[in-house]
Amino acid sequence: MTSRIRYADVQVGTPIPEQTFVLKRVDLLRYCGGCSDFTATHWNERVAKAVGLPDVIAHGTLIIAEAVRIVSDWVGDPGAVVEYSVSRFAHPVVVPDDDVGAQLRVSGRVEQKLDAECVVARLSVHCGGREVVAGARAVVRLA
Repeated sequence: MTSRIRYADVQVGTPIPEQTFVLKRVDLLRYCGGCSDFTATHWNERVAKAVGLPDVIAHGTLIIAEAVRIVSDWVGDPGAVVEYSVSRFAHPVVVPDDDVGAQLRVSGRVEQKLDAECVVARLSVHCGGREVVAGARAVVRLA
């Protein structure tokens, strides 16, 4: 699969379309099984509250994986993401036990053009009006 976004058509400041991703408790359980991380704060409300959290929280790795989807969707090729990093988690993503779940709002912009085919995209990840991931950055190879 090739990228649908052409390097020549992208400028510094070009926005990456915002997306909202919903995380529900069942998603956390599936992720626990997929990554073999059954830490109780990701599925057990009693344990989460006992350690001072407001409720069950999403895995940090799940949050950053969801966030980078806007980049792979934008270019049309997950393999075009050649580097991805996050500086830190700013706030936990609390996932309530309801039918609504937690809403991750992810947006981005091209921050820099590196060479004849790669750009740096800076991502913004929010939940409930709060920044939850700081310093999310992806290097993307364009067509």
